[in-house]
Amino acid sequence: MQHEVKRPIPLLDRKGHLVEAGWARHPVFAYDRKAIKATAWKIKEWDYYAIVNHAKGYAVTATMSDLGYASLFALSYIDFNRGACAQKDAISFLTFGKLGLSKTSTEDSQISWANKTLRFAFIKKGAQRHLLFACPSLELPDGSVGLDVSVTLTQDPHMETMNIATSWEEKRKAFYLNEKVNCMPAKGTIRRGMEQEHLQDGDAWGVLDWGRGRWTYQNRWYWGSASGLLENVPFGFNIGYGFSDRTCASENVLFYNGKIHKLDDVVFHIPETGYREPWTFSSNDNRFNLSFKPAVDRASTTDFIVIKSNQHQVFGWFSGTVVLDDKTELFLDAFPGFAEDVANRW
Repeated sequence: MQHEVKRPIPLLDRKGHLVEAGWARHPVFAYDRKAIKATAWKIKEWDYYAIVNHAKGYAVTATMSDLGYASLFALSYIDFNRGACAQKDAISFLTFGKLGLSKTSTEDSQISWANKTLRFAFIKKGAQRHLLFACPSLELPDGSVGLDVSVTLTQDPHMETMNIATSWEEKRKAFYLNEKVNCMPAKGTIRRGMEQEHLQDGDAWGVLDWGRGRWTYQNRWYWGSASGLLENVPFGFNIGYGFSDRTCASENVLFYNGKIHKLDDVVFHIPETGYREPWTFSSNDNRFNLSFKPAVDRASTTDFIVIKSNQHQVFGWFSGTVVLDDKTELFLDAFPGFAEDVANRW
């Protein structure tokens, strides 16, 4: 079942349950933190950005998240060609929503954070998302030291995005609200050590993972994403599952020229021999059949007693076929993106 919500609605009712579970092409679910029936340490909020440069073979990512007990901040640089990555993390304890992440993905907003080694600023104004993040001490795979990113992603206001609201079968007041904004062209500069690069039109593409929710403590999820140009047409996909009750809808979609093409269930086939071996993906509607050649496993483990995480975010190249709603078949050949397997206790 793929229940589509087509009108703006409050996310939660007076009892803290979802008003209507399902998926949407636009951010129709009105999030109100005050309506959540849970203590502050159970509420999870995050903004995550990934930018993949197709032409040069690398990616940068940045996260600002408020997980109740603490806020987590991370940036990374992934070098497809060298098969290596660099990452720096930081934590600020007992934030309980004080970080100030926005209640909608569409409103103009600004959030920033810094310590002695990291600095972040995410600025949303109109159709543009300006991202500034840096770590002067980060040792990069090419041997240079220091990463400084100043990039603007442009979100076409008419472009459809993947939105989903689901709850947990065992605890209906626990919910997952998420929007994935794919296929945003990136412009700006990226400095690695003393070398500064100006992004060229069409070379780099960004995705926003905008999440808000009241989660259960222990979960495991699978997520995959890619964005770019396919024969000069903006194309991307979002696939994912593994937590919450998805009987009402999945978050599996294709993006093509600003429109969503809805998929049913997708399965990740991850080799038992390791994350660096080739993966495959399939769907029960036979519309998503891809292979995946890993380049980098951005593996990380976090253990702060109450917050524990084991992550394998694998960057690489997708090849195979996908099928649009009108049965048009598209062919991918080494299309860069990522897929991940994450287990969290938070």
